[in-house]
Amino acid sequence: MYRYIARRLIMMVPVLFGISIIVFLIMELIPGDAAQAILGSYATPENLARVRRELGLDQPLVHRYFIWLGNILQGDLGRSYILQRPVLDEVLDRLGPTMLLAGTSLMLASLFGMLAGVIAAIKQFRWQDGLLTTVVLIGISTPSFWLGLMLTLVFAVELGWFPVSGMRRVVGGGGIGDILRHLVLPSVSLAIVATGVIARLTRSTMLEVLRRDFIRSARAKGLNERSVILKHAYKNALVSIIPVLGIQTGFVIGGAVYIETVFQWPGIGRMLVAAIQQRDILLVQGGVVVIAAVYVIINLIVDVLQSVVDPRITV
Repeated sequence: MYRYIARRLIMMVPVLFGISIIVFLIMELIPGDAAQAILGSYATPENLARVRRELGLDQPLVHRYFIWLGNILQGDLGRSYILQRPVLDEVLDRLGPTMLLAGTSLMLASLFGMLAGVIAAIKQFRWQDGLLTTVVLIGISTPSFWLGLMLTLVFAVELGWFPVSGMRRVVGGGGIGDILRHLVLPSVSLAIVATGVIARLTRSTMLEVLRRDFIRSARAKGLNERSVILKHAYKNALVSIIPVLGIQTGFVIGGAVYIETVFQWPGIGRMLVAAIQQRDILLVQGGVVVIAAVYVIINLIVDVLQSVVDPRITV
């Protein structure tokens, strides 16, 4: 087990290195002058030259990349030119709300997705299977940001059950109950598509497992159906379901950019949108690198969980 984890940790190094190159080059390929975007159309040539020098834009591309990479390896993501504070501090302040939103969405998607998939597999070709399959297809086909707007219109504006936006009330807010009320609509909006994907995979995997010989043997021995489903079929299906949970984690974290913008959630996604609009290069690069690192770490955890369920994977 420990050797397997060590191998996975070593494999993370080239992945993160490749991500750093992609992130750096993407910001370089964005059209326009970053210094001009920061200072506006009335900037003087002297101010433009000063900002380019402060951002390092007057240096060769390769030289700038290795300086930036060297600073990252020392834990320095640079300083936001717009916010005038360290990028790492700003990203860490925003990371908590994003992980709260993404974690809640993934938990909802995993719970309801696997439950729907198991029920649909058990009730194959019955009305429950048809109903759940139809709902899942609708969920997968619905854009999360549009669903967020519709949920806001119905449950926040018309019914007034939940807040329209933000993470807490401006006055007298901040308690657990207040945060949970603000969390409901964005987390549900973000979880819908992932729920559909997990449900479809769970259904197909469960159907495949239920047709295997060891399931027939378990039933022939007289085991009750609940024991056959939960202890034999579902446990074996988890080996194929767990990797998809890791993939959906990336989808949920990426989708948080849209949902945080719709609901004005104070996370990294909303920060990145503002930073891209203002061409705050170091803030965008730092935010994307941190999100990528979190995603890689989560996939490492998923791989370890998969090896716990199926020890043959570590061999």
